[in-house]
Amino acid sequence: HVQLVESGGGSVQAGGSLTLSCEASGDIDSTYSMAWFRQAPGKERQGVCGIDSDGDTSYANSVKGRFTISRDNDKNILYLRMNSLQTGDTAMYYCAAKFRYGGPWYDDWKYPYWGQGTQVTVS
Repeated sequence: HVQLVESGGGSVQAGGSLTLSCEASGDIDSTYSMAWFRQAPGKERQGVCGIDSDGDTSYANSVKGRFTISRDNDKNILYLRMNSLQTGDTAMYYCAAKFRYGGPWYDDWKYPYWGQGTQVTVS
């Protein structure tokens, strides 16, 4: 059993910051690759950033320089630090996990484990 629970979402003004957390529990460890995805109403779900089992990170061009993904393997927590938020960042944010390597980080269909999501609203 693997469970992912996101937290930290909320409403902020443009230019503000938020930090999202994803707590993992069950049969999961540092050998898993993890990622953040987001989806706005009426739009396709898109990859935000990913971090693999080696700690290497990848980012969508739209968030490079503003967002930072990190993981605390001792606490089994995935983080997304978001700075200089824009109205275009408004979406439901989801964390996802998969075992080691299974393809490009942004292929959401390769991730078998998902959290329930946390809403981020920028105005």
